[in-house]
This record gives sequence, structure tokens and C-alpha cells, in this order.
Amino acid sequence: QVQLAESGGGLVQPGGSLRLSCAASGSIFRITAMGWYRQAPGKPREFVAGFTTGGNAYYSNSVKGRFTISRDNARNTVSLQMNSLKPEDTAVYYCNRVGLPWSWGQGTQVTVSS
Repeated sequence: QVQLAESGGGLVQPGGSLRLSCAASGSIFRITAMGWYRQAPGKPREFVAGFTTGGNAYYSNSVKGRFTISRDNARNTVSLQMNSLKPEDTAVYYCNRVGLPWSWGQGTQVTVSS
């Protein structure tokens, strides 16, 4: 069973930046399409950004041009650089396998507020 641990969240003002990181156990990571998801209060979890199995990055329309996903297979990590943050980006952020998720980690809280 793969275990996921997200970190890097916090409180930031609108227009600010944060970098989230996700550490995953298990050698399967390097051949897995990974992604980031988020869940705002009272809303369902939604896809934010991810990699295809071919290694191409893709994004939801709401974050395209502001967020950048990256991965380091040697360290089993996937990161999310978030720029130009908006209050509507406030949510708990999770990483997981795209399409067929493993058990969800604790997530990391991102709050965008002045």
C-alpha cells in the first residue's frame, strides 16, 4: 500500500505563492500518473493538476497558467507550485494517483485571505 504525505500549505495573501510537496512510499511511484486534488469546505474533491502516464502535465481550467506541477522520481515526490493565488483556491490539497486513487493522505491546508 502506497502512503502519501502532503506538506507546504499555509496562510497566504491573495496574489501570493506557495509550493506544496507530496512524498510517496513505494517504488511504483515512478511509473504512476500522479496528480493534485483539492477539497474546499462543503464541496466535493476536485482535480487540480496531474501527469499522464506519458509524463505530460495537464491542469484544470481554474488553475491553468497559475499552477505548475512537477515530479522528482528519484525522491518519490511530486510538487505543486502555486502562484497568483486567489481566495477561491482555499482548500485542503491532496496528492494521489490519477484515475484510480490509493488511500488518501491527510492533505495540507491552503488558505488564501487578506
